Amino acid sequence: MSIRCTARARRGAVALLVAAGLAAGAAGCGGGGDDGKKPQASASASRSGGSQPSAQDGQSAAPLAELRGQDGLLLQITSADRDSGGFVTVNGVFKNDGSQSLVIPSAIRGDETEIVQHGTSLGGATLVDSKGKKRYYVLRDTEGRPLTTTGLSTIAAGQTIPVFMQFPAPPADTTEVTLQLPTFSSGTIQISG
Repeated sequence: MSIRCTARARRGAVALLVAAGLAAGAAGCGGGGDDGKKPQASASASRSGGSQPSAQDGQSAAPLAELRGQDGLLLQITSADRDSGGFVTVNGVFKNDGSQSLVIPSAIRGDETEIVQHGTSLGGATLVDSKGKKRYYVLRDTEGRPLTTTGLSTIAAGQTIPVFMQFPAPPADTTEVTLQLPTFSSGTIQISG
């Protein structure tokens, strides 16, 4: 439970930092109000443990993609939404389909020094745009923390943990990307919005 509270507080702070950074950036789209609203909506959907996404995307509906890890660990992607602020928020759940508790592999955070120092996260995730021949890495706040769920450690048999990741948005005409996460299979997802 304390992991979720910590992740909630971090996501809220991160969303505010991203919104402030985007509003102060070169874009100058006059969408400061939109930038503040979009990350909060995305963050609240991922904090809710799936109750809000099920109304929109449906946890009861099939996930956009299912990435398989080791020993029955799954990452099910429930949404990938393009925000007007220039980023994509990917929501999902870790699920332990195994019969015993699993340690979430620290390799999922990647090996970049700046991300490694902030603990286990989804910092190693990337979106690959095959059409545009580009790879997008997880965004970071001004202190180098990845804009993903952090504080991941273990997951009990049958348990699910809601997670999120934020990336720079590919061009508007790119709607299909491949999500990659160390130690997991890759999965193709559709970006909405």
